[in-house]
Amino acid sequence: MPRPMWNGAISFGLVTVPISLEPATESHDVRFRQIHLEDGGRIRYQKRCEIDGEIVTEDQIGKAYEVTTGDLVSITDEDLAGMPLPTAKAIEIVAFVDAASIDPTSYGAGDYYARPSGPVAAKPYSLLRQALARNEKVAVAKYALRGRERLGLMRPLGEALVIQGLHWGDEIRSPAELAPPETDISEHEIAGALALMETMSVEHLADLGDWLTDHYTEALVEVISAKAEHRAPKLVAGEEPEAAPVVDLMAALEASVAKAKESRGETGGPATVHEMPKPKKATAKKTPAKKQAAKKAPAKKAARKRAS
Repeated sequence: MPRPMWNGAISFGLVTVPISLEPATESHDVRFRQIHLEDGGRIRYQKRCEIDGEIVTEDQIGKAYEVTTGDLVSITDEDLAGMPLPTAKAIEIVAFVDAASIDPTSYGAGDYYARPSGPVAAKPYSLLRQALARNEKVAVAKYALRGRERLGLMRPLGEALVIQGLHWGDEIRSPAELAPPETDISEHEIAGALALMETMSVEHLADLGDWLTDHYTEALVEVISAKAEHRAPKLVAGEEPEAAPVVDLMAALEASVAKAKESRGETGGPATVHEMPKPKKATAKKTPAKKQAAKKAPAKKAARKRAS
């Protein structure tokens, strides 16, 4: 079990849930050591004081902020402990929002599981998790972790609560400078792109099968194992992707649709992209539909009555 990286409580109105935070993800990266090419010796880094030249240990190292070049202000643990920060020992839920309203660019500031601390936390923890699951919203939370205050989203995941860290607004670069020059895109070309997207669509991420395997890491492990065992690495079967310049955009889209269908085992003639009909403007003739919708109101009341 991973070691807790933070201990405190979730503050939900007047309800307090004692919890600890632990990482929700783990790295499977292959890590290399640096060596001296001449004799294979390990490269080591030492922390040395620039004044007396002495090598120092972790317990001899403190923090300082460089106000100006060479002007350092020492900051102690006592200084940090005295900060008037309500979120230092509590994850404060400040609001609830629809998950779809959060720009995915904001994600990526760390994912953590909230583990209930002891029997006393079991009931309020379960209450909050079930309430979030039924409400279909996510909780916006503020908390302090690793030397700074953070913003995150709390949501249920299985039988647990997960907190997904968010970047602050001023940490996200504007994409305005990345916009390409204006160009004319026809409805026929858009329809072609939509047809390709439809052909490549799956219902769940798990349906992607072998695409969810990290083949690079597998190949890298095989290279390392082969060299350690003094043998040649096993060859991995696969086709090299063809890199060709796009000359005709529509021809490339139609060829892509055909290839996607072939990979799924679908048969048929050459793929043809048809232009999608433009959306029709609303007319006054749709008034009877409103009356029909109004007749369905009693059914909704009955459904609510059954739900209660």
